[in-house]
Amino acid sequence: MTGIEFSCLPTMIGAVPYTDASTACREVLRHLKDVPAWPQLPRRSFLENMYAQYSQGFPGIVIENGRIFVDRERDIDKSLERLYAAYLANNFDDFPVTPEYASGLHQFSQTSNLSPKAVKGQITGPVSWGMTIADSTGKAVAYDETLADAAAKLLKLKASWMEKELRAISKNTLIFVDEPYLNSVGSAFFSLNKDKVLTLLEEVFSGINGLKGVHCCGNTDWALLLGTSLDILNFDAYEYGETLTLYPAEIRKFIARGGIIAWGIVPNQEEGLKRESVASLQDRLEAVIAPFTRKGIEIPFRRLIKQSLLTPCCGIAGLSPDAAGTALGLLSDLSASMRSRWG
Repeated sequence: MTGIEFSCLPTMIGAVPYTDASTACREVLRHLKDVPAWPQLPRRSFLENMYAQYSQGFPGIVIENGRIFVDRERDIDKSLERLYAAYLANNFDDFPVTPEYASGLHQFSQTSNLSPKAVKGQITGPVSWGMTIADSTGKAVAYDETLADAAAKLLKLKASWMEKELRAISKNTLIFVDEPYLNSVGSAFFSLNKDKVLTLLEEVFSGINGLKGVHCCGNTDWALLLGTSLDILNFDAYEYGETLTLYPAEIRKFIARGGIIAWGIVPNQEEGLKRESVASLQDRLEAVIAPFTRKGIEIPFRRLIKQSLLTPCCGIAGLSPDAAGTALGLLSDLSASMRSRWG
């Protein structure tokens, strides 16, 4: 799957509380030298909200007064034709993420003298995007066959474009598909069937040549995700560490094929950060990993360590800038401690 042995290297989800792209990149690169991620800055502009950020170019999209929706009263046929033409020709340069929508990405791409082992990007997933963005009647894009298909194709093109940009920094790329809405799978509020979820995800995955991951910060049907072609599963191990152990066969198969677990072990709430230290987080992480080594799953501990990344449990944009620095510092120091102890 990859020639990189991550062995608990740290990276992050993406969103940070800074409003200046240079400051954000400096802070990220100070703590995450081996696998840095470009910073999303939702406090800088609504356009950097995770749903607005990848909407640029979508047929009929309207962003106004902190609101985003698809205006179905517009004639979107020509816009759809342009999108599908780019998709069929794989012309991802026709649908970039411009500096207005991702100042952190463009600042990050222009940073010189970087030599990371890998570099990470992130894109909002087609399920979460489609369930959050509605048309002017209030109908979610995900429940409109034409728009849902168009959204997945647009996100695929943007993922491909982003990966090209990041490859200028490192040939080893990680693109995470952020899918917070997947924690609603199986609930009364989520009526997409599993086949549709898989189809949408795999469409976006098909635009990623490097390692492709999924980030879900709540509990979900992990078997569903582990059955896709993803390479990295990122979950909130701080609050939901035990949930993965309910899928022993799927986890064994995933690890056997070289899959990587990105343990979201650093809290993203200020009260939680005040309670924790490197030692307490290491104890918590090792306690979360231990059940995977026992009867029923039986994956060697050191193999799990080798096939692991560490992250915050979710984005850290809700923290103060000082607390965000604390979270990234804890993450980096925890990684160093784990690598020192386990090699």
